[in-house]
Amino acid sequence: MRVGVPKEIKTQEYRVGATPGGVSALLKAGAKEVMVQEGAGVGSGFSNDEYKAAGATIVDSAEKAWAGDLVIKVKEPIASEFKFLRDDLTLFTYLHLAAAQELATALLDAGTTGIAYETVEPTRGSLPLLTPMSAVAGRLAVQEGMHHLTKPKGGRGVLLSGVPGVPRAKVSIIGGGVVGANAAQLAIGLGADVTILDIKREVLEKFDELYGNRVSTIYSRTDTLGEIVSQSDLVIGAVLVAGDKAPTLVNRAMLKSMVDGSVIVDVAVDQGGCVETTRPTTHDEPTFVEHGVIHYCVANMPGAVPRTSTLALTSETLPYAMRLVKDGVAGGLKAMPGFSTGVNTFKRSVVHQGVASALDTKYTPLAI
Repeated sequence: MRVGVPKEIKTQEYRVGATPGGVSALLKAGAKEVMVQEGAGVGSGFSNDEYKAAGATIVDSAEKAWAGDLVIKVKEPIASEFKFLRDDLTLFTYLHLAAAQELATALLDAGTTGIAYETVEPTRGSLPLLTPMSAVAGRLAVQEGMHHLTKPKGGRGVLLSGVPGVPRAKVSIIGGGVVGANAAQLAIGLGADVTILDIKREVLEKFDELYGNRVSTIYSRTDTLGEIVSQSDLVIGAVLVAGDKAPTLVNRAMLKSMVDGSVIVDVAVDQGGCVETTRPTTHDEPTFVEHGVIHYCVANMPGAVPRTSTLALTSETLPYAMRLVKDGVAGGLKAMPGFSTGVNTFKRSVVHQGVASALDTKYTPLAI
């Protein structure tokens, strides 16, 4: 099996699908060749020479990197890359098809086997290939929210921690999964007044056990959510339904109740967002304003810290990629628990139930 590692071309995306160490491991697992596009790792701090030393073949074009039997990426292909999709290709990357109808159609038309990091689920609720980037995004959500609350960025001009005699900023986190847990950890550490909203009692109990009276835990219902949002300086959308579109929880009426200069960071933007007004933004132009509220909706947040993100991501994805190389696609998918749940498209069919639901298309069980 020949493996390709193209350079990411999404705006301000500096991560890479494999490190030099990963290339060496793939070759040891039996890859005939690992083709790394020239400069693919530079944004994450890995030089062409490091890849060469690990045994990679440095290729001078995306077309050559995409010629592999298995292509390992970070972000979903964009329109200019659709021409590289084909029926004998296995693509291993984030796909987020619930919010990407055009990409889903391209994968299906080409007959590409699309394996999505975000839907690999070894046990119910565990998403090991999504977890590291969710952790990064959760922490960045607080960092970016804090930054955009400053007056020079158009925010209310409040400090998360406050100072003696002045109230702390109110940070509300919708969803207590990996994103929410990491956002809470940082926000609490910075001294903010933090509220976690979730629909599961056990999730709220976990936060109460960890942080006690340093965090408020609230059942997420429309009425309670609206009240909390109206009082918040920073709202972080941290909702996830694996493979499916994120539910819209924060509506326009709630936004209108917020004070001008408040900030929303919708980490769920990759899956369509959990805020009615969400639309994807980039690191070049990360925010927009609706109803006086600053929206930060960057669809590849972890790309802002590529060194950290690449090392965290590839440490989790590499064992799965090695299995595909060692055992072939069918054998590799069967060899590791839950790996097959990562397959979104196969032989021109949608084979993940959540993705099929989000795309309103026929679901076909995977048969390998």
